[in-house]
Amino acid sequence: MQVVQSTLHQAADLPGAIQQWRDLQPKLLLAFGSAEWLKTLSASLAGDFAGTVRLGCTTAGEISNQGVSDGNCVVTAVRFDTTTMRAASTALADMSDSFAAGQRLAQQLPAQDLRAVWVMGQGVNINGSAMIAGMADVLGSQVLITGGLAGDAGAFKETFVLDDAGVHADRIACVGLYGQGLQVGHGSFGGWEPFGPARKVTRCSNNLLFELDGEPALEVYKRYLGEHAKGLPASGLLFPLAMLGKDHAEVGLIRTILAVDEAQGSLTLAGDMDPDGYVRLMHASTDALVDGAQAAAQAAVLALAQPGPGLALLVSCVGRKLVMGGRVEEEVEAVSDVFRQNTALAGFYSYGEISPFAGEMACKLHNQTMTITYLTEVALVT
Repeated sequence: MQVVQSTLHQAADLPGAIQQWRDLQPKLLLAFGSAEWLKTLSASLAGDFAGTVRLGCTTAGEISNQGVSDGNCVVTAVRFDTTTMRAASTALADMSDSFAAGQRLAQQLPAQDLRAVWVMGQGVNINGSAMIAGMADVLGSQVLITGGLAGDAGAFKETFVLDDAGVHADRIACVGLYGQGLQVGHGSFGGWEPFGPARKVTRCSNNLLFELDGEPALEVYKRYLGEHAKGLPASGLLFPLAMLGKDHAEVGLIRTILAVDEAQGSLTLAGDMDPDGYVRLMHASTDALVDGAQAAAQAAVLALAQPGPGLALLVSCVGRKLVMGGRVEEEVEAVSDVFRQNTALAGFYSYGEISPFAGEMACKLHNQTMTITYLTEVALVT
């Protein structure tokens, strides 16, 4: 596997980067950046890289070997030795179409030798957990699904996905990775801590939370937030909800608030809620989040029998970025320390992270986590 990474700051950076990609002759181009950058890039790549899988999305911050940036475009060109790929994309009509869209996406991927799927979806009008469930319904439980939902710098208004056909505000897209020489490790960890009492979910519908303990969910949530409630929904990134089981035990999933409905008193969450479960508010410190990122990297490395040079795809939640502020680079540095110098880092800050728990294959939609997909290749014995 060979990797060339370029961080584009201005239009003048593009010609030199394109020449580097031509020299590499990549099979995959991953791009994370602003909508303007993705549109420029899509137009520039249509000719010379028509046979290369092109995939990317808008972000709430870009991650590269140089750390974290905002408003730039990080392009990672990858040439695999033995791994082959199949790209797929589909339109997403609205949030209620999420499960069916996941099915349509997965149906485009041949099943034979499929090792892993990296998926990206638009981030503000989607039920991420329903999309994943639709994909798993087609692919089964033995195909690893990872990826993330696009961001728009924390505005929560409009996000975009890049595929081979262009840049779209209403699509989900993925790449299927094939071949026995491919090794894939994954890790996902948060670092958030719960506070306050557990609250019973008394009315919800999929990812819409209407009532907690018989009260409008938005009213309960605002009481906890106090002055921070004025900044909703953006301030909700600082106070996500931990999902609890019937016995009040944590299930390992956190939900971020995407939108609020003052008239209904409801919260729109990034993924489905358990109608029989409980929730608690969460908060975090920078040190705890950095430790969580390091734990995710360690889990990804330990998952492989033969860790080696490769590519680590990082998807971290925008809420973590807001909490860490000027120290956000520290979580990427912690990941880099685990992988050392032989692995390229690429990724973005998201509105939802897609990964199984460490040691499992069943995929989940996470919020407020650092998730890592570690790709490397081993020589095949003939």
